[in-house]
Amino acid sequence: MAYKTFETERLLLRPTSVKDAAFILELLNTPKWLKYIGDRHLKTEVDAESYIRVKVLPQLERLGFSNYTLIRKQDRKKIGTCGLYAREGVDGIDIGFAFLPAYEKMGYGFEAAHCIKEAAFTHFGIETLRGFTTKDNVSSQNLLIKLGLKRIGTTFLPNDDTELLLFEITR
Repeated sequence: MAYKTFETERLLLRPTSVKDAAFILELLNTPKWLKYIGDRHLKTEVDAESYIRVKVLPQLERLGFSNYTLIRKQDRKKIGTCGLYAREGVDGIDIGFAFLPAYEKMGYGFEAAHCIKEAAFTHFGIETLRGFTTKDNVSSQNLLIKLGLKRIGTTFLPNDDTELLLFEITR
């Protein structure tokens, strides 16, 4: 099945696939991913392929959206991810994003997340979008606010004892 891809001025956004395993391995082991999102215990490309098959592809197949690999048009470099996530044990759909350190603070986060937010409302019929972030991840909080999400409180994800800030926007 062909899944929706998106394009912005500088980026191509396509569903993450097993051919992105090396990139996913690198991204999920960056210091900020480990600090703010958590260790997924990926040590090899095979681990990353398995992660994509188990965590990313089933939601894509079930809902038509999931994690998108962000590719810079100018050089076809994979620079980050942005996506819509239906987390087990969590009500609603949330938006998430992460970048390789070399591509932070260049506006790619807003560009990609704005595109995905609009796709959530217009292509996928999502009425309410949420965002979760740790209390010390100020750059993610600022991006969620810039996207129009409002902080509505705090919450915990299943099987995690870290209290997270909860943001939300309704179509």
